[in-house]
Amino acid sequence: MPGPWPAKPLKPHPWPCPGQAAASGATAAAESTAARVAIESDRITGSISLQGGRIDQLSLKDYRETLDAGSDIVTLLSPIGSENVYYAVYGWAPGTGLNADQVPGPNTVWSAPAGAELTPNSPVTLSWNNGAGLEFFRTISVDEDYMFSVSQSVRNTGAAQVALAPYGILARHGEPAGLKKFFILHEGLIAMADGTLTETSYDDLDKAGQHTDIEVAESGWIGFTDHFWMATMVPTEGQGAKFSAFHDEARDIYQTTMRLGTQTLQPGQEISVSSQLFAGAKEWETIRNYEAGKKLDPFFTSLMYGLGMTDAAPQGVNGFLDSIDWGWFFFLTKPIFFVLHELNAAIGNMGLAIIALTIVIKILVFPLAYKSYASMAKMKELQPEMEKLKERAGDDRARMQKEMMELYKREKVNPASGCLPILIQIPIFFSLYKVIFVTLELRHAPFFGWLRDLSAPDPSSIFNLFGILPWAAPEPQSLLATIFIGILPILLGVSMWLQQKLNPAPTDATQKMIFAWMPWVFMFMLGGFASGLVVYWITNNTITFTQQYLIMRSHGYKPDVFGNIRSSFQRGAKSAKK
Repeated sequence: MPGPWPAKPLKPHPWPCPGQAAASGATAAAESTAARVAIESDRITGSISLQGGRIDQLSLKDYRETLDAGSDIVTLLSPIGSENVYYAVYGWAPGTGLNADQVPGPNTVWSAPAGAELTPNSPVTLSWNNGAGLEFFRTISVDEDYMFSVSQSVRNTGAAQVALAPYGILARHGEPAGLKKFFILHEGLIAMADGTLTETSYDDLDKAGQHTDIEVAESGWIGFTDHFWMATMVPTEGQGAKFSAFHDEARDIYQTTMRLGTQTLQPGQEISVSSQLFAGAKEWETIRNYEAGKKLDPFFTSLMYGLGMTDAAPQGVNGFLDSIDWGWFFFLTKPIFFVLHELNAAIGNMGLAIIALTIVIKILVFPLAYKSYASMAKMKELQPEMEKLKERAGDDRARMQKEMMELYKREKVNPASGCLPILIQIPIFFSLYKVIFVTLELRHAPFFGWLRDLSAPDPSSIFNLFGILPWAAPEPQSLLATIFIGILPILLGVSMWLQQKLNPAPTDATQKMIFAWMPWVFMFMLGGFASGLVVYWITNNTITFTQQYLIMRSHGYKPDVFGNIRSSFQRGAKSAKK
């Protein structure tokens, strides 16, 4: 058998675009009347069209479109003639000795055994005879989750040698409904080729005829990723492949192609080529198991692998966990989500798991926080001495700066250390925001009471007095929703305000105004964020308040919280009188 990519094994334009045929009304009508083979398991339901042998109807039983009990289950793949057309199709490209009509393509009508049904326990074999000495078979199986295995076979019963190459195509007609186009989330082409990840949005895909191939020597996968769902084709490791992706603008079809090596078939010979198709939900544990070959049973190995600390190269779909969009801070988002996942598994409530995760994070950063808060307490002790320095220096800023630095050095105080907790919180906050926004496990995850989806903003609102008045709250992301915020954002503002009251208000008028407004500005800014993130921030503020109060007390400085609150109201009352 020749190498996988002979110089000129195929005829011009061998790789079909299924959308070419789909453009005609006759093809759509034929598709709607084609016989089908049912797909059924505990987690998915759908069917395979015998026209093209397309896997083009697939819904996910475990997920609904909305929180309503009667809501439709999520549909991932849809056939031609329906809305949001999206399907996988396999075929053979003709090589030496063959014409396009002698190999099965996107519109070939296959045969299936009577009563055939694809389940985890019963694969389905489709067949087609070209009438010119070639018999084609396609065996499709599915596991208990979302992975299909596709074996493409051909038997040469003729008298001549032929060459042909197997391929797989994922085709999507138009951009998906509900495409978010949000900078923090990638949706569109996703491909892994020998350890190199490629992510391209729908807008940036090359045009048909102008695209370039991605060479895969050992392992890879290619497909389309949505916010929570994904379909990707996976060639068998080590067999080599060529990936391509493009946008057929004339028909508005987005297509990814997996092209496998050309096969030379002697008379009387039969060959078979296998690949896989993942079509389902981007569940962290499921995808991790596919990447690991489902061999990571011991807890310690699972822990090391989840944190990306193992040197082992598990047999599975290499790099598959990167199909989840971990972002630039992947070194934080991956371990943060791993810990959150394990806490949720142990506690059974994602909201409580977020609170527990916040406590874990605060414990880890406590040494730095302690040093920072201790320095802040020391600064408070030095406040009288600093006021004397200001009086002595007068308008001489250089002298004042010099004497203050000498005071800091003498008392071993670092004024910049107070910024450490804030600097630490920035990447952690962004990483947790990424985790809550991107990962499927937070979707429709309930907390308590009215908080039924931690990935969505707090649905309560001042507008209807948190459900007391008989009208609905404003729609999320609307201007009214930004103004009439819910209970969680209010608690966030109050927690930030209380944290400020550990210290007296700054003497500088500008700083005083900024500090006075900051909690309430953040309250409205974060009101439209995922409620899980607001739960984290409230918990973080509460723990920070407690830590700072106790550390200040341990250093001899007793924060006068209630006195600072009273003074702020008294200043407000005096300002109102003026």
